Amino acid sequence: MLKFVKKHMESIIGIEIYPIISLIIFFTFFVVLFWWVFTAKKEYINKVSQLPLND
Repeated sequence: MLKFVKKHMESIIGIEIYPIISLIIFFTFFVVLFWWVFTAKKEYINKVSQLPLND
């Protein structure tokens, strides 16, 4: 099965760019998320963390 898929993938022109694009999107998402976590205001974090308990 893997040989069948590998042979088809090798026949597609320009397919090698898709893993690179996926890695860039994945890395960018987590860098932005990491930046947001460290720059979020403490008041906002506390307010959001109390939302499930407000009922």
